[in-house]
Amino acid sequence: TSSFARMFVQVCLYFYCKCLWRCLKFVVRKLTGQCELQRICYNTKPGAARTMKIEASLKGSKSKRLQTSVNVHPDAIEKTIDDIMELKRINPDINPQLGVSLQACLLQIVGYRNLIAEVEKLRREPYDSDNPQHEEMLLKLWKCLKPNSPLKARISKQWCEIGFQGDDPKTDFRGMGLLGLYNLVYFAEWDTEIAQQVLSDSLHPKYSDAWQYPDFNYWFFFLSQLSKAEWEKKKFDKAIGYSFAIVGINITDLAYNLLVSGALKTHFYNVAPEAPTLTHFQQTFCYLMHEFHKFWIDEDPLDIMEFNRVREKFYKQILKQLQNPEMALCPHFAASESLINM
Repeated sequence: TSSFARMFVQVCLYFYCKCLWRCLKFVVRKLTGQCELQRICYNTKPGAARTMKIEASLKGSKSKRLQTSVNVHPDAIEKTIDDIMELKRINPDINPQLGVSLQACLLQIVGYRNLIAEVEKLRREPYDSDNPQHEEMLLKLWKCLKPNSPLKARISKQWCEIGFQGDDPKTDFRGMGLLGLYNLVYFAEWDTEIAQQVLSDSLHPKYSDAWQYPDFNYWFFFLSQLSKAEWEKKKFDKAIGYSFAIVGINITDLAYNLLVSGALKTHFYNVAPEAPTLTHFQQTFCYLMHEFHKFWIDEDPLDIMEFNRVREKFYKQILKQLQNPEMALCPHFAASESLINM
């Protein structure tokens, strides 16, 4: 009986989607004198809510021309808008704003698809130690994070100081390819102060309040304020940290999954007035790194073995935030000031 009921519901839903819904749209158009695209543009404010509705409307259209309009080349968008207006019998002289709104939406939709392709290309490109550009970027990462500690050799134990697993960082980029390096360098170069602070805290998170002040006198003052009982407790407290670079590559994977799943559409459609770019993606990575670091400290894990649990919980929290069509991840650091201004 339950199987039959499910089948009946599925048939009803199919019938509704294929027939009744199209009939309803036809009736509404006759009553309002506007097609669905017009109603969306005129009744929904710019941003993710509008763009996602336009995208769904175009993909769900019975017209192949409208379905394929979300996959055109950016240079063909103006021609595509003209085709849509003609197909929908909309006079552009009477509805000038509609063309502008549709163009902005299509730029975001097509730009998001192209961004996925660009990010995927970087992810698939392996780190090549024989490539001077790759090596230059890797050395830039060290200089940004450890400006006062010269790297003694290309193959060195020093790389562990910024969170790589061994003497040669190239082996750690296997999962995310150049994308992991690009993101880490962007974070270290454009949010240098915060990146260095996160690195320091990742080494000594239990004492993060004091480590914000490298001055020895302040450190001595901090310890002197502890009671004997507090000192005895902290003396046995483990400095639970994580490997900065490895976590950065892992957060790159998290950002990549958010992108390809479409979850980041909400954020990008709200912050990028036109096509989202690789810079938008890297700024989002900076935000995720900063937020994960705070989340890790708040979770106060017993040891690094809890990393996957904390990461999964953090991922679900970000996904929940992005379900709100008005949501934009709120960066509050140097690299993302342009997003705040927009």
